[in-house]
Amino acid sequence: MILAALQTDIVWEDPQANFARLTPKLAAAAAAGARLIVLPEMYACGFSMNTGAIAEGPEGPSVRFLAEQARALGLWICGSIPERQHPTDERPANTLVFAGPGGEQHRYVKRHPFTFANEGAHYLAGARDLTIEIEGLRISAMICYDLRFADDFWALAERTDLYVIVANWPQKRREHWQTLLRARAIENQAWVVGLNRVGVGAGIDYSGDSMIIDPWGEVVCAASRDETMLLATIDGERVREARAKFPVLADRRARQD
Repeated sequence: MILAALQTDIVWEDPQANFARLTPKLAAAAAAGARLIVLPEMYACGFSMNTGAIAEGPEGPSVRFLAEQARALGLWICGSIPERQHPTDERPANTLVFAGPGGEQHRYVKRHPFTFANEGAHYLAGARDLTIEIEGLRISAMICYDLRFADDFWALAERTDLYVIVANWPQKRREHWQTLLRARAIENQAWVVGLNRVGVGAGIDYSGDSMIIDPWGEVVCAASRDETMLLATIDGERVREARAKFPVLADRRARQD
């Protein structure tokens, strides 16, 4: 399956401006043969704590944009949004939505709030994993800070060919981002796409550094600080070959304390 990861800047707290900027980029990815297009975390508004202004319902404009573009282009698109999900809690959830060409929708809520930025005071935490199959490829979802928690990746490894990780990861911790992405691919013998934004949001600099990594930990393609599209063919057979030749997962043993 051909995957396109769109490393973009994000107009702060302005979904309509971001929809307009993304529409031709999505069309270009479709023309390049992509069957899954990945957009950054909080693709339509940026990683804002001003949730009273940006939160949307499950049928809000950011979800509708994903669904309409997926249907019009005949492919899958994913991106995270601030989605209200609880009837009595005004905090939205940082939700990665996968929208399919036939109207399908799947959701993953970020499990680990970023306490350093007080995210938990503004966003609900998730409790469920998401692994879906798209055109024969088993895909598990993660969002930004989740990347630091290796045990969540390990728990999904045996049923995962590709981890999709969307982010707004600050430039000052870019070495952590780059290192952890490769580590997750190596230790789980799976494909990893790590998609970060670029530009400045609320005074924070984002350096991009998006990459697609194969099950051996080799970087297939990578970006720097510019808006760009990463394009790669993700092959589940590469996962099976890596795990057969070097059976690390078979040697994992549960701890007994």
